[in-house]
Amino acid sequence: MKVGVAMSGGVDSSVAALLVKQEGVDALGVTMRAFEGAPVRDEEDAAAVAARLGFGHITVDLCDEFRCTVMEYFANSYIAGETPNPCVYCNKVIKFGALFDSVREHGCDIIATGHYARVAKPTASGRVLLERAAFREKDQSYVLWQLSQSQLAGAMFPLGGYTKQQVRELAAKNGFVSSDRPDSQDICFVPDGCYREFIEEFTGKTFTPGEFVGTDGKLWGTHKGLIGYTVGQRKGLGISAPAPLFVIRKSVEENRVYLGSNEELFSKRVDAKDINLIAVERIDGSMRVTAKTRYSQKEAAATVYQTGDGTLTAEFDEPQRAITPGQSLVLYDGDTVVGGGIIC
Repeated sequence: MKVGVAMSGGVDSSVAALLVKQEGVDALGVTMRAFEGAPVRDEEDAAAVAARLGFGHITVDLCDEFRCTVMEYFANSYIAGETPNPCVYCNKVIKFGALFDSVREHGCDIIATGHYARVAKPTASGRVLLERAAFREKDQSYVLWQLSQSQLAGAMFPLGGYTKQQVRELAAKNGFVSSDRPDSQDICFVPDGCYREFIEEFTGKTFTPGEFVGTDGKLWGTHKGLIGYTVGQRKGLGISAPAPLFVIRKSVEENRVYLGSNEELFSKRVDAKDINLIAVERIDGSMRVTAKTRYSQKEAAATVYQTGDGTLTAEFDEPQRAITPGQSLVLYDGDTVVGGGIIC
């Protein structure tokens, strides 16, 4: 067995490489160049770690693929009035797609990444399972729900049983320069968090101002273009009101942003499209699960129904705040990821 280790130069992927090496398997470090202007230091740090561990390292240029998939998806989703999670899509089409294809060309059967998650394979049903990390405070199974059975079968997550503190200690013990580097909090290709500017530059479009309208029909002012707002947002609206107002929904057809009270953000029902089921082939009837609609959200009890080949509906026991089109609905059965979908 030969393992390709996806190495970003950061602490998580560096320690993942260390743990793969300790397994005594043949390994190859691979760093993807995803977009023009990506930090060269990251490639250099990854190569240095691979050299320290005694295995080869390559850099794969995936700029064209990344631009035509992840960046385009991100921009188009915002234009459609959604708030996307590009990391979810990137894992499917780039890290466990194009990057995995590249390491296969170098004889690798498996790709290892620094995600905090676990894979159980195979099960009595014949399905490969995706499970939460042992320590939930760093669990990243939420961003991996789109992986197919074949992708999961070729995946390795060495950090699934470790805490972040343990990972940093291993990095320091082994002299990795990334041991005390802070975690990235931003989307990699929009490091300054200015999504509007990125989308305008990427698409060459400008976005027309429109109306801020209350859910009661009251006009509150003018917004600067729909792509600058997301459901649940309060800050940055630039309006004066006697009580706090939040973005309740956006209408692309009307070019309107609808505002309302915090209480109006809560709902029990969520519909999802483009579903991917992992633990089961299909949900027949209903299934009791826990689910969450944002990465940072704590999951909540729900009943889920599959409504079509690519759609499902979840009914939460208790109302959930700011369910946002474009984000992911991810379903769990204990520590096992049942599957997920994109919120409509």
